[in-house]
Amino acid sequence: MSFTRRRFLKGSLAAGAVASVPSFYVNTLLAQEQTLRIYAWAGYFNDRMLADFTEKTGIKATFTPYGTNDELMNSLRASDGEGFDVIMPTVDRVPGYLDYDLIQPLDTSRIDWSGALDSAIEGSETGGVVDGKRYFAPSDWGTEAITWHRRFADIDRANLSYADLWNPEHGQGVTVRGHSALVGIGLWLEREGRLPHPLLDSYQSEEAMRANFDVILEEAVKHKQMLVQFWNTENEAQAAFRTNGAIIGQTWDSTAFRLQQEGEEIAYGAPREGALAWMEGFVIPRNAQNPDAVYELINWYYTPEAGAMFVEATGYNSTSKGATELLPEATRNFFTESYTEEDLANLWWWPIQEPWYVALRNEYQDRYLSA
Repeated sequence: MSFTRRRFLKGSLAAGAVASVPSFYVNTLLAQEQTLRIYAWAGYFNDRMLADFTEKTGIKATFTPYGTNDELMNSLRASDGEGFDVIMPTVDRVPGYLDYDLIQPLDTSRIDWSGALDSAIEGSETGGVVDGKRYFAPSDWGTEAITWHRRFADIDRANLSYADLWNPEHGQGVTVRGHSALVGIGLWLEREGRLPHPLLDSYQSEEAMRANFDVILEEAVKHKQMLVQFWNTENEAQAAFRTNGAIIGQTWDSTAFRLQQEGEEIAYGAPREGALAWMEGFVIPRNAQNPDAVYELINWYYTPEAGAMFVEATGYNSTSKGATELLPEATRNFFTESYTEEDLANLWWWPIQEPWYVALRNEYQDRYLSA
């Protein structure tokens, strides 16, 4: 099911539509006896957030960062789902964790859903609900699109395209992430009628995937000399602009947001083919030692104050109701300057990425990186 920012903003639940959540006093006492071990994307929890969570719940928490979905998956597979109490994968990856029996279903009765945007709950059913069981409580969403330096890249914002990355005028000043750059190129080629199959067919069968990505890879390699750097993590994407000479790139929205905070003349926009959109959320590993504390974390997060702290720390969009109203003006302005209403209606949500697709995707990415 697809959804847009407009649906997010309209996603409030009617008063009284959700029954009040019962108190789990005994469980809370048990949770307070142990430390909650959070494994999430780098930058997602800072000292202020952890302190606020402890103050509100009495539960101590530690935060270990990771940089990619693959790093998260590999860590959990290596430990058989042990070592952490909560993880935050993207919703399209959730079915893959079930293939390896690494996660457990949520007890949805213990979550105060009235604090979460209705549209986020509904939208996360694809991937987050499997065989009638919910494994995923949505926390945030964002996009990957085009970031550019206003002084050095001449961009027509009204006609922005993934093809603009490869304008020869940018010289060796482009930064991209390997596998998602191939998707961006695929969307551009699809718009021009140059793919043998619709791009979404690549997620349904190996035959369609290989046929499409053979064409995409050939186009990508043609322009590889323009790359100043591949990025794989948030820090690497920022460094490409900050110190390594990038003037344009395909990055997460948070990259542009953080560079703007540093005073850089950076802009961010969605191409006409659609910004790549994703959603993340809270998931409990199969062998978590303190699942009680995870429900306290989710319910703490589903408050306007916690959601606003998350947005200020990351630049992403919280699924907590009321968070937007508490944000500084500069943070709100970044969103309105980056997306038009048409952009938000045209988001390209990442499809479910089954393990077979991820393996092939990594194969093509490796060929791109080594070409």
